Amino acid sequence: MFCDSAKVKFIAGNGGNGCVSFRREKYVPYGGPDGGDGGRGGSIIIRANENITTLSDFRTRKMYKAADGRNGQGQNKAGVSGEDLILEVPVGTLILKPKTLDVYEDLDENYKDYVVVKGGQGGRGNAHFATSVFQAPKFAEIGEPGEETEVILELKLIADIGIIGLPSAGKSTLLSRISNAKPKIAPYPFTTLIPNLGITDIGKVTKSNIHDSFVVADIPGLIEGAHKGKGLGHEFLKHIVRTKALIHIIDINENELYKTYKTILTELKKYDPDITKKPQIVALNKIDTLDPELAELFKKDLKKHLKSIKTFLISAVTGAGIPELIMQTFKILNQIKEKEPSIKTKKSAPLKIFKPHLKLSGKRYEISMLKSKKEKIFVVKGRGVEKIAQMTNFSNDEAVERIYTYLEKSGIQKALVKKGACEGDQICISNKILIFRK
Repeated sequence: MFCDSAKVKFIAGNGGNGCVSFRREKYVPYGGPDGGDGGRGGSIIIRANENITTLSDFRTRKMYKAADGRNGQGQNKAGVSGEDLILEVPVGTLILKPKTLDVYEDLDENYKDYVVVKGGQGGRGNAHFATSVFQAPKFAEIGEPGEETEVILELKLIADIGIIGLPSAGKSTLLSRISNAKPKIAPYPFTTLIPNLGITDIGKVTKSNIHDSFVVADIPGLIEGAHKGKGLGHEFLKHIVRTKALIHIIDINENELYKTYKTILTELKKYDPDITKKPQIVALNKIDTLDPELAELFKKDLKKHLKSIKTFLISAVTGAGIPELIMQTFKILNQIKEKEPSIKTKKSAPLKIFKPHLKLSGKRYEISMLKSKKEKIFVVKGRGVEKIAQMTNFSNDEAVERIYTYLEKSGIQKALVKKGACEGDQICISNKILIFRK
């Protein structure tokens, strides 16, 4: 089943816990701590694959979670990292923020990757915390929770040419004539329920020595009011956005050809004015049903309104006029390529990582106070302090003591005093509660 939009939740793997262990070996009285680190949690990577054409896998499954990292072990053995989860989507998939629809990434190239959530860091074992003064730490870090977020995946097909027109104009028949696509064809409106892609071999269609091709998309029938949700076209108008040029098919048997042309053009303009700026070719289809002289007369009458837009008489059934149509299409695509700026080869950029953590306004931490009749609670937010709190085992007194040391050295304790914190007040860090002490 074709699917071009899905809302999905992604959860990266948690980091493994660090290990609390001490070396025990005969004749070695002071072996010292040897707890290993936990493994990193698996990340979730979304990858574009040109062999996939739909987002249907995400329609039925709304949540994906990567593997957690394994816990560390004694003898300085690190835990195994969780395996990354790679999810493949069609080329042309956008990764959007649900509420604002801001674009996180546009996967517009084959094998383009995007790390949507990053796995949590593995906790460090107690071997990391041994010092000349504190030689036997009895605590280790717990694994950092993996990032999680909810995004909208939206597919916008990437094609060189978009075939548009009213229902039953002959779009699918033309696509099957000029490409390897096999769309459903039937003598009733809205036969095409999903966009179809095909590759046009120019030399094969035009019986020439041109060894080139282009991708064509058949957009399901548009009707008046499609931009408001009428018919099927409103669901697929977005697929026209990426096309370079348009072939506008009109059934030559329509009563008012120019009015039919304007109906579709108006819908495109109301959806996105930039679409109407794309180069267009008009194809009057089904000339096999009319007298040739009458067909020419209709074409001349329409040309009075279209002016510079190239117009062709074709029959998608018999193939008449199609080689000329394809050659003109090929010419327009070449003109577009000549105008496009040359792309210089760049070194591959590092993978982008979306981190759904709090963004602070140029500070390492922020403090706010929640005051009730009985008590004061100070909420401390910041990437560094939150990470330490998340990776601290609060049931271990030595581990908690490490947080107090961090608050003092980072200046957070002094900032809390300035905010009015007193002995016994509560401090909330990443939903963990500490009792303030001076």
